[in-house]
Parts: sequence; structure tokens; C-alpha cells
Amino acid sequence: MTEYDVAVVGLGAMGAHAVQQLAARGARVIGIERFGPLHDRGSSHGDTRLIRLGYFEGAGYIPLLQRAYRNWRKLEERSGADIMTVTGVLQMGKPDDPVVSGTLSSCKQQGLAHDLLDAGGMKQRFPTFALDEDEVAIYEPRGGFLRPETAVLTALRLAAADGAELHFGERVTRIDGGKITTTSGTYEAKTVIVAAGTYINELVPELRGIAVPIRQVVGWFFPKNQLVTKPGRIPVFLRGEGKDNSYFGFPAIDAMGVKIGKHCHFFEEIDPEQDNPPVNDRDRKLLSDFMEKRLPAAAGPATGFITCRYMMLPGEDFLIDRLPSNPNMIVASPCSGHGFKFASVIGEILADLALDGGTDLNIGGFSFAALQDRIATKSRADERQMNGV
Repeated sequence: MTEYDVAVVGLGAMGAHAVQQLAARGARVIGIERFGPLHDRGSSHGDTRLIRLGYFEGAGYIPLLQRAYRNWRKLEERSGADIMTVTGVLQMGKPDDPVVSGTLSSCKQQGLAHDLLDAGGMKQRFPTFALDEDEVAIYEPRGGFLRPETAVLTALRLAAADGAELHFGERVTRIDGGKITTTSGTYEAKTVIVAAGTYINELVPELRGIAVPIRQVVGWFFPKNQLVTKPGRIPVFLRGEGKDNSYFGFPAIDAMGVKIGKHCHFFEEIDPEQDNPPVNDRDRKLLSDFMEKRLPAAAGPATGFITCRYMMLPGEDFLIDRLPSNPNMIVASPCSGHGFKFASVIGEILADLALDGGTDLNIGGFSFAALQDRIATKSRADERQMNGV
């Protein structure tokens, strides 16, 4: 039996970039994916993903984003693929909304170029968006979008060219130390990276009841005025609508029109073993109402809706760490609905951990210990709320 240096389970965003980085460094690596190279049972389809530096989720993510930007360009240079497009990004809402206040704090802390616009300034510069008089927007020029399907396929093609062994249509049923059992055979590896998305609870029982798979819906709308919704006229955008309530969107990149979604949608838990639930009238109304209210010039007829998946953790931070009960295993998921933009740097981090035993990049906040701290903090907050404190 061949023993691999590293086995990567799951070849979506994180897994694909992990095998790419590992193979480029000369490691003997196998990648195993239960579906095909691209599929709709994960979080890496739908044509676009937003990328930005002014990160309201926390300034600690920004050094990783800066490395991710570099890595995306390096991937493009090597492959010739068109993966990342810079359009600028608008992050909008009331001044105390987490999207706005967090973005502004991150920009100031990291010295990122940005413009702060009031409602009047927005009417002059980006008239497609409707802001209330007491709302503001932060424009950050380095934001843009990624092409997820192109990114994943490019990483897989480069990995294969560098000698990675890639298996598709093969389901992993058990991991015991460095031994991997699948529906087609058994493999041995010094290190196993599990990047299985919404299927991770099956392979990492420690996450059951903690990592929650949910349904996400996005829609496209054909603009009433096509001139004002092209990438050169409006950037990608985020809009805060109060605590835990934010929307994201993209300019009219192609004939489908403007794409939008609500982060976490209705936070509906799903069974990952079942097909994605179909889009319904409630989904359509949520996104149509947002378009009518916040982008009236773009609120034409809907051209399509799709469903994908998020795998959520308490606090919505990432998990990238060795499994305490199995030091041969590195867990590289979930990413709580905001991970794709980091895939190029997470692939680098996973290769560092697997081959070098550590990384120079700061991922201390993504450990199992940090996750347990977040769970305990949430539990105490829930208890206080129940007790009326």
C-alpha cells in the first residue's frame, strides 16, 4: 500500500488549494472528493465570491487577506486564469451597524485606503444605491470578486500537473489515525487534512452539535437601467441592516444581472445528505424586497435563484487546527459563510501545518481551544439573557 505524505479529504475551496500547495512543494499527496470536481452540494458555486480588505469581522483577518490577495495573483500568473477582479467595495449602513463600525475600525487600525461617504456623497458618487439620511458608506478601493468555480478548477489542474493524485466520486467513511477508508479502498497518510464542508461532522464527531449546516440562497436581477449596474459603475457591496442582518451583492457582471444574497439567509438548518431544498416564494420575496428598497434602479425582473450551503460555527470564526484526539488529522472547516476569499492562503497554511508542523501566519484564533472559549462565552451570554440579566 502506498503511504502518502498528506491526504486531503474534500476538494472544494479549501481542499483544492491545499492539494495545489502541497503538490507544488513536492509532497506525495492524494485528494479524495465524494462528488465531482464541481458540484452544488457545497459552498463553492454560484459564479462569484466577494473579496475585501476592510474586514468588519475583525482586523486579525486582514494579514491573512493580504496574503490571500498575493496568492490569488500568483495563481493567475502561473495558470493564465482570470480569478480575481478588483471593482472596489462599498460597505453601508448606520454608523453603529457592525458592518460599518467594524469596517471603519479595521481600515483605521491597518492603515487601509478608504473613503467615508454620507448619504449626500453617495447620491453623487454611487446613485444606484439608496441610503437613508442617517446612513453612511465606506468605499474601499481594493475590494472585488473572485470566480469560485474557476479558482477551484485551476487549483486542481495545477495540483494534478504537479503530481497530486486526485480521486472523485469516492466517499470517505472512516479516518483512524492516518488510515483512510473509502467506498473504493484504503489509504495511509502521515497527515490527513479534512476539508469536507457540510459533511465534516460525519468525519469529525467532536463537531457534532457545534458545526451547523444551513441553507443559503442567492438571486440575480436584470437591472432596469443596465448602464448604472456594470462593474465600472457600481462596485461589489455589503449592507448592514442591524445586528446579525447583512446583505451582499455584485454588479451586473454578465447577462444574469445584479447578484444579491442575505448572509445566512433565514438560518435554516439542513440535512447535508439530502439535496439542497428548492427555492421558494419566501426566498424570492426576501431578495426582491431588498432590491426594491436598496437598489431601486437595479430592481428589474429576477433572472434566477440558486441554493448553496454554509457550515456555521459559534462566533462565525474559522477552525483550522489539529484534532486534539488525533494529531494525524488537521481540520480545515467550517468557515461560517465567509471563507472562500481566504482559500488561497488557507491552502498555504494547511501545507505549512502538514509539512512543517506549524505556520508563520497567525491562526491562533482558529484553534479548537479558541472555539471552546467562544462556545463557553455564548453559553454564559445565553444564560444571562434567560435570567433577564
